[in-house]
Amino acid sequence: MLLFGGDYNPEQWDEPTWAEDVALMHEARVNTATVGVFSWSWIEPSEGRYRFDWLDATLERLHRAGVSVILATPTASPPPWFSLAHPDALPVRADGTRLVHGSRDTYCAAAPSYRQAAVRVATKLAERYAGHPALAMWHVHNEYGTRCWCDHAAAAFRSWLQQRYGAAQPGLDELNQAWGTAFWGQRYGDWEEVLPPRATQWLANPSQTLDFQRFWSSELLSAYVDQRDAIRARTPGIPVTTNFMLPDDPVLDLWEWGRAVDVVAIDHYPSSRDSGAYDQIALAGDLARSLNQGRPWLVMEQAASTTVEDHGTVHRPPGRTLLDALAYIAHGSDSALFFQWRASRAGAEMFHSAMVPHAGADTRIFREMTNIGHALEEMSEVSGSTLDADVAIVFDFASWWALEARRVLPAQMRYLDSVRADHRAVTLAGHLCDFVPPDGDLSRYKLVIVSSTYVLSGDAAQKMHQYVQDGGCMIVSYLSGVVGSSGAVGLGGYPAVLRSLLGVRVEEFHPLSPGQIVPLFGGGSGSLWSERLTATDADIVDRYATGDLAGNPAITRRSAGKGCAWYISTRLCDERNELLVRDALAAAGVRPVVAKLGPAVHSLLRRDGAGGSWQFWLNYGATSVRLPAGGYDLLRRRLVPPGVELGPGEAAVVRQDAAR
Repeated sequence: MLLFGGDYNPEQWDEPTWAEDVALMHEARVNTATVGVFSWSWIEPSEGRYRFDWLDATLERLHRAGVSVILATPTASPPPWFSLAHPDALPVRADGTRLVHGSRDTYCAAAPSYRQAAVRVATKLAERYAGHPALAMWHVHNEYGTRCWCDHAAAAFRSWLQQRYGAAQPGLDELNQAWGTAFWGQRYGDWEEVLPPRATQWLANPSQTLDFQRFWSSELLSAYVDQRDAIRARTPGIPVTTNFMLPDDPVLDLWEWGRAVDVVAIDHYPSSRDSGAYDQIALAGDLARSLNQGRPWLVMEQAASTTVEDHGTVHRPPGRTLLDALAYIAHGSDSALFFQWRASRAGAEMFHSAMVPHAGADTRIFREMTNIGHALEEMSEVSGSTLDADVAIVFDFASWWALEARRVLPAQMRYLDSVRADHRAVTLAGHLCDFVPPDGDLSRYKLVIVSSTYVLSGDAAQKMHQYVQDGGCMIVSYLSGVVGSSGAVGLGGYPAVLRSLLGVRVEEFHPLSPGQIVPLFGGGSGSLWSERLTATDADIVDRYATGDLAGNPAITRRSAGKGCAWYISTRLCDERNELLVRDALAAAGVRPVVAKLGPAVHSLLRRDGAGGSWQFWLNYGATSVRLPAGGYDLLRRRLVPPGVELGPGEAAVVRQDAAR
């Protein structure tokens, strides 16, 4: 079964609306509702006093209607009484400002009083609903990512550092070495001197900042595990997860988190309303699938129509929501869940779109939701099937954190921009793409792209060396392997731990001015970044044509063992990057699953299962295309021959083997 539905908040409505909700859910074929995400003040209206009557009634009502429940722990939004009773648990900014209650996420996850209260309410919920027939999954917390710089956080940070480096004096010496505290006289002589990177006179220590990022990912994971384990002890066999914000919220090291959840679930809100939305969906979907080790994953939240975010207001045009929902499923999701079921009348997100908008059920949005529900019902056989990729991109949260630390490198440097450009080049060439951590297993892939992986350990670099020696092809881009795990620069020329693999030595960085373009002799151009590069044992593929680096290598290629490795010293324009990726794909012997029908028609996606194979065709373009292959179209519920027309904004999900 493909899950369809969304966040349901009955506490915001009256009983007549509850009855209407059940009827409309049946009409739209909703089969799943996430309940209780922000309901702590309703479940525990005062400390130690619990009220479950409304939640009991909700689960019973949904169960009778055939709707399964993903039950949330409400710990992302502590109630006002908690903040009043435990002011030390309110979060503190880096500048020392203590925040007050009045929004969500007003807590410090390192505060003992918060952690105890969170586990207590999670335990009560698990005890209450253990064995309830509506309960299908647990949703712990919501969008973990809140950091704090208070004294509780400082104590927890020191404890984490002592585990990493050692609690005795040798450990402190190791920390001083790792952080380079000889610079600016920052050497620590006692553990109590070590603080979080709070607001200071000028620039913070980048190694300290990197470790603080790692600490918060670990501390938040510990808070999740506290609740997860309490729930598992009382409801064994029920999956437990939380929802990751992808891909623009890099607080968590999601490789570590992916191993701690029973199924990866994401919230995703594309910032583009045109065909670029697919690029964002594809990247998020491929990352979610990779975090879940290739298994089907879940979209926990997406928008039914309009969202108002920090990056601006985004509105999905008519028909787009179905196409986008199918795009997530094409990349491995087993769900299309939304925030939220019914639009709120008041509150900070009252104009966030919902499956049932303020105007009610007689609306375009609800009719489209109903169409999606019926489509997913017809596609239920796809559930549980998987995808297989021959190409992978290294994705590293430490590199993201370190590259974007204040003033370490130009402000225009954005790690995710490098990853997005490489991912788009692979998908435009007609290929599915996995993601891997720097120290992950590369052996199953024919081509691996290392996108600006700034932080690289010696062990990870050795795996990359071995991968190429064994016959793999690799593309490494600028600013990779510059620093080790501690954030300290490797000496002798960049990229220190990859120099012998790539056969190059970078002696100097040449950052480019905003808007500056450097043409290449072989066509195309670079921007943002360039490097003075010597090809010590590599062939020169292209050179800089003008500027300070005119005539110097820009792109190199080296054969090593049975494989080969490219190095790119600038951010290539899209056309040149796509050409290089195509050349590397050809050298690696990677062939598309099916021929591309154009840049806006996405057909690289084939999910395989025990009962057959399903080819997804998604037309994000403005013109019709004809499908090259036939089969049983699950959406049209009929056999379609080769050459059937797929109009703009239309999709086909074609079974090509025997049905289940």
